[in-house]
Amino acid sequence: MASAPSTRAKSPHNRPPTLAESTPICYGARPALVEFITAMLLVIDVGNTNTVLGLYEGDTLMDHWRVATDRNRTSDEYAVMMRQLFELRSRNIGDVTGCILSCVVPPMQPVMMAMVERYFDVKPLVVGPGIKTGMPILYENPREVGADRIVNAVAAYERTGCATIVVDFGTATTFDAVSTAGEYLGGAICPGIIISAEALFVRASKLPRVEIVSPGKVIARNTIASMQAGIIYGYVGLVDGMAVRMKAEYGAPMQVIATGGLGEIISAHSTEIEAYDRDLTLRGLQILFERNIKGS
Repeated sequence: MASAPSTRAKSPHNRPPTLAESTPICYGARPALVEFITAMLLVIDVGNTNTVLGLYEGDTLMDHWRVATDRNRTSDEYAVMMRQLFELRSRNIGDVTGCILSCVVPPMQPVMMAMVERYFDVKPLVVGPGIKTGMPILYENPREVGADRIVNAVAAYERTGCATIVVDFGTATTFDAVSTAGEYLGGAICPGIIISAEALFVRASKLPRVEIVSPGKVIARNTIASMQAGIIYGYVGLVDGMAVRMKAEYGAPMQVIATGGLGEIISAHSTEIEAYDRDLTLRGLQILFERNIKGS
């Protein structure tokens, strides 16, 4: 059981608009805000490669940080890092009165929980079995669904109110489908861009490591550009192909939203991705915290 939360159209620049810039195809009614919202909420998303942190005041994301996920770092070391990050932005860790944690790296969960409880003096709400999501999970075994995938699905559906595909470009690239009724239908998982590129560098001895950027052409005329074309446009083809197949299987229109580190690069060349939202996961965590405070 989850712990109870503490009460303390493309742009002119050839990329999809962010959700703040774009007008979604359809909207759903946003649930009424709870009467009590924590004064300053810390949201933490621990991924296999990066840990993303955000600081919310009400519905407003006041600050955010991205750091490497280090399994060898202790809770005390994370606390030192957090204090430094806060001080760089003239923030005080004492202002945090609530926290929600999503973690897909099991050894990291107790480390982050201990850090939050000891140094922020709040008990974090952990995304997992027993948490109130407001979204039926239609997976064969709901416990198998990664916490980050549920968080993304909740945030995307909150924005669109209609059938949606969420593409998250992380260590793995995940595709998650949400029905018109707001049900988590399932999805697909494939190797992430960095993993795929690293396999190419390691297994092909004459191919160098290259920067993950678009070369501007699919038919490249040198080795570096050829590799970049294969990585970027090959991945665009994968994403667009998966989105088309998921829409066909669902049998009705679906909006496609992207998030994650390299999502903006791929989104700029995709014909299926309609909006890129860098902070989608953080927003989903904030929504889940609200829903669980309301129900407590």
